[in-house]
Amino acid sequence: MKVGFIGVGTMGAGMASNLQKAGHTLVINDLTRQAASHHLNAGGVWAESPKAVAEQCEVVFASLPAPPDVQLVALGENGLLAGFKKGSVFFDLSTNSPTVVRDIHAKFLEKGVHMLDAPVSGGPKGAASGKLAVWVGGDQAIFEKYKHVLDGMSDQARYVGPIGAGSVAKLVHNCAGYIIQTGLAEVFTMGVKGGVEPLALWEAVRQGAVGRSRTFDRMIDSFLINKYDPPNFALRLAHKDVSLATALGRELGVPMRLAHLTLEEMTEAMGRGWGNRDSRSSMLLQSERAGVKIAVEPERAKESLAKEPRNTNDPRA
Repeated sequence: MKVGFIGVGTMGAGMASNLQKAGHTLVINDLTRQAASHHLNAGGVWAESPKAVAEQCEVVFASLPAPPDVQLVALGENGLLAGFKKGSVFFDLSTNSPTVVRDIHAKFLEKGVHMLDAPVSGGPKGAASGKLAVWVGGDQAIFEKYKHVLDGMSDQARYVGPIGAGSVAKLVHNCAGYIIQTGLAEVFTMGVKGGVEPLALWEAVRQGAVGRSRTFDRMIDSFLINKYDPPNFALRLAHKDVSLATALGRELGVPMRLAHLTLEEMTEAMGRGWGNRDSRSSMLLQSERAGVKIAVEPERAKESLAKEPRNTNDPRA
């Protein structure tokens, strides 16, 4: 199949190569022809503009750095919309703003062109190896029609929901990762300043309950299904633990902003009389503030947990 690909940089290069290995002929555009030399040598065809790519292909993928780049490629004077025929399809592989995605989608739809947001996760290694998650928002029938193309560059292409859903999922994922890394930096500096050798500390906590479990798996038996009774570990005990950790931080002179914020949440939950509920019951406070009720059917949650896990490459790219 002839497939358009725009942006063969850090992430795009690996994905484009895998599409070629899967037997697709690529029509490629980037800022310079030199950037695409590897793919051109492998049989790719150069196009001078996104418009020229769209004129030759029914489906086009773009892997670009930021929302303004996607807007220019999609809607610019020599952009995709200027070259697409009715019924053509554009997959935006970038980490994008859901608002921008929905705006582009609306403009494309006016001319009978489909746009799906399809951000990826797995980092450059995953892009090169094909061990890559792709989270797609948009028309599900279009996703199914072109899933075989997505499968050429990914082992985990998943439909998430309507347009913008893929981008929302990606932002949740990436922001969670950076919040976690900030928290880890906070508590590890406390541990090292408390006298524990860094590698010994890492090896120790890696074998604890948090270290052994996959991060998001811990949500499945409480927050996701809205079940906090009976407790796996009581909030009052967790509150005591975080209180001790923040006290140690004060003794050592280690700033612990996230830990103190966590303690404030737990203290408020304790004030609600939740001390004997599960420690994760404090997460309900955020649900209340956001005006969101999360209560997945337990059987659905268990079925999802039983599915094969995604790749374990760098999760943030």
